[in-house]
Amino acid sequence: MLISLVVPCYNEEEAMPLFYKEVCKVAEQMRQSHGAEFEFIFVDDGSKDGTLRVARELHDRDPRVRYVSFSRNFGKEAGIYAGLQAAKGDYVATMDADLQDPPALLPQMLDALLSGDWDCAATRRTTRKGEPPVRSWFARKFYQIINRMGETEIVDGARDFRLMSRRMTDAVLEMSEYNRFSKGIFSWVGFRTKWFDYENIERVAGQTKWNFWGLFKYSIEGIVGFSTAPLVFAALMGVIFCIAAFVGIVFVVVRALMFGDPTSGWPSMICIMLLCSGVQLFCLGIVGEYLSKTYLEVKHRPIYIARETEADRDKH
Repeated sequence: MLISLVVPCYNEEEAMPLFYKEVCKVAEQMRQSHGAEFEFIFVDDGSKDGTLRVARELHDRDPRVRYVSFSRNFGKEAGIYAGLQAAKGDYVATMDADLQDPPALLPQMLDALLSGDWDCAATRRTTRKGEPPVRSWFARKFYQIINRMGETEIVDGARDFRLMSRRMTDAVLEMSEYNRFSKGIFSWVGFRTKWFDYENIERVAGQTKWNFWGLFKYSIEGIVGFSTAPLVFAALMGVIFCIAAFVGIVFVVVRALMFGDPTSGWPSMICIMLLCSGVQLFCLGIVGEYLSKTYLEVKHRPIYIARETEADRDKH
């Protein structure tokens, strides 16, 4: 029984050795208790520090360590997809290198899959301790909004840390879309998922790569990728303003016939014009967001480009 650990990394030079040391302990425990063998797949997402150097050193010391290094930064979603493609295991886990995803949960997650009742063991945080309050508030609102808009349920606090059967992994790989939102993809493919709760854990080393703007763009990616509700909203706004305009025309004509046409009301007219123009641009922006995603999809660009793998290093 082979378990593949997929670990996307971006500037994780400090955290990787600590992560490797921790997962080796868990791997040894699971080898004795479950007869499980492991492979560790580090995906270097165009890091600017020594992440690739550390991956090479770990591979030289331990043949279980494999790696894929990108030609540039393609993003965490591309890193997860590349790792899943490279994974050879009967079970595949995705997790972060900063140890915010506790490897100690892996034995329980594997037990759930071995029972035959579940295809996936996933994790979610019950608290957001350590995060800025504003960021936590926006995160909770994002989950509320996307679950109301779309048909695909995304669990609040869900992490990318999960252990999947080979069947589910292959199903995820079949979704080779360019604009990726893994939390939505994992939910959309279905399969029976058992959730494991844990409290938020601080990074073991390094700095977080996520800022507010990055999380905002990521949330837009999720909403656009798994809901067409914004397009319905844009159409609805258009209908409402058309009705309002018709009512306004009737009102102006009736007033002119009954009381003449005095020159007044310029401030209110300007406000109405600005409001209507703003709504038009807002709705056009919604349509443009969907159109841009379609534009990127039809180009059929690769999700990532690999610059080096452990196989290339072994040749030399």
